[in-house]
Formats: sequence, C-alpha cells, structure tokens
Amino acid sequence: MKFVELAKSLKEGVAPVYLIEGEEAYFRDHAVESIRAACHIANSSLNDVRYEGDALKGDIPSLVRALETLPFFDDKRLVRVYEFYPTEREWETYFKEYSASPNPSTVFLIVNAGNKAGAADLRKKTGVTYVNCGREDEEMLARWVFGTAKRKGLVMDADAASLMVRFCNRDAARMKKETEKLALMFGEGAHIGRDSVETYVAKDTEYKIYELTQAASGRNYARFMEILDDLLQKGYDEHACLSALTGHFRTLYEVSLSSAPDGELAKSLGVRPYAVQKNRQTAARLGRERVRTLYEQLYALSSGAKSGKYAKTGALFDAIAKIFYD
Repeated sequence: MKFVELAKSLKEGVAPVYLIEGEEAYFRDHAVESIRAACHIANSSLNDVRYEGDALKGDIPSLVRALETLPFFDDKRLVRVYEFYPTEREWETYFKEYSASPNPSTVFLIVNAGNKAGAADLRKKTGVTYVNCGREDEEMLARWVFGTAKRKGLVMDADAASLMVRFCNRDAARMKKETEKLALMFGEGAHIGRDSVETYVAKDTEYKIYELTQAASGRNYARFMEILDDLLQKGYDEHACLSALTGHFRTLYEVSLSSAPDGELAKSLGVRPYAVQKNRQTAARLGRERVRTLYEQLYALSSGAKSGKYAKTGALFDAIAKIFYD
C-alpha cells in the first residue's frame, strides 16, 4: 500500500509484520509513529524494542527471540529493525515460518530506505504488509498536503496545495512544516489560497531555477535578474545557473522537433504532459531556429566555462546577453 493509505488501513487493525520501505524519510518515520500509536503502548521501555541491521550481523536469532517475547503490561509489543536486508537464505531460515504464523501480540517492523543487491525481496514475502514510502507524484502529494492542512484546521485550495508541493520540491517534511507555519499564522478555519502560499511559503532552490528558466524563455528581463540576484546572493553557483538555462533550451529544442503525443513525450522526458504543452507553446513562439541557436550558443558557453576557457561569471552574463539582446 502507499504511505497515504496507511492511516485508513490502521483503522481496520494493525498487521503483524510490516515492511516500511522508500527513500522519503519523513514518510518512513511517520509510518512507524502511526503504527506505534495504533499499538497503544504505554510502557515503551519494555515493549518498544529497536534494532539496527548492521548490529544484527551474525546474531539474527536475537531478533527472532525478541519477536517471540510476550509484552509486559501492554497488549502489544513493537519490535522494529532499521536497514535490515536479510538474504533469501536468512529469510527462509529465520522468518518464513514466523511470518506465516506470527506472535499475535507482537508487531514486527522492518524499516528500510530501499533494497540492496543480494537481499531477499521482502515486498513479495507471504505475511508481510508492504508500506511504500517512496516519493509520490505531485498530484498525490497535493492531496496529502490538502489533508494535512485540513487536520490543522485550515481550508486549503487545491491549486494552493499543488503550489506548496512545487515550492517545497516534493519534500514531505518541509511541506508539513510550512503547513504548520500557515496554521500558526492564520489560525483555525482560515482559508489558504494561492496568494497565501506565494507570500508565506519559502521557495525551494529548484523551483527558483524553474522560475528563472521561464523568465528567460519568456524574455522577462526584470523578473529574470530579480531571481538571479536572489540565487547568487544565497550562494548558488553561476555555472549551475548557466547549466540550467542550457538544459531548458535543449528541452525546448527537443520538444520542437518531436511529433509524439504530449503524454508519450512527457514520459520520455520525465515531466508532466502539461509541461510538454507549455514547452511546445514557448518553442513555437520563439521559433525552432531561435531555440536551436540559443541552445547551441549556451551549450558552447557552458562547455567553455567547464573546461576553463571562459570564467563562469563571464559565460553566464554572455549567455544572458544572447537570450535577451541578440
């Protein structure tokens, strides 16, 4: 199941064995805390046991003994192990039988950032409930932000939630903190629209780079320089800005050459269909030859700055001159 489905699942009961896996650390931590809360453990020193995978090398039986131990003064006992990657043989030897007939008073959590070569694929094991804590797409995260805001007493517009996701670069921990900040600022029952997010939510650097490239292809010099000054003042590298601009015009050129449907092209480029539509409109407005020329000029400047032929500051401002004044 997806992380966002866990809360609903826990209302129906706690499973005996969970694999909580994925690169989003906030989702992993929150999944553990949600399951722990559902176990209603009052005596954590006795009934909440934590192991580290590295420390278990050569001593997996100690983990098995912990799983078989009964809780003290609680109905449930939580046993969690972090970054634990047993081999297929180790799973068959120590856990296959247990997962088929687990201790009814123990909840076993395996919490991993991902899988490892040579490790058993725990997602496919009988008796294991898999909670996917990988990074979600923008639409799913926007729904999650909307729900988080609702629990904080806020009424958030759908487009405001989507903007929050982009501003925070899909970082769940940041989105939660920014939502809590809005709740403190506006109070319970407040309406959060797009304007509130734009005014009070700090933009991630990646989103600022996106705004920079849009200002460049839109030939909005004043907005471009405002964003660039902000990035450079905060220590962003000039060559990184030039590389982002080069990549943007390369994408515009590739889009202008392709006759593939928006959905198919979006999949190959790793972007949303709406982004393909916008890029096609931008490329058509600028003209394919203009886009190609800018891409080739910016690529030459970027390569020259990388090799030491040009100073990175000079290369960036030469690129700006070509974008806005050639």
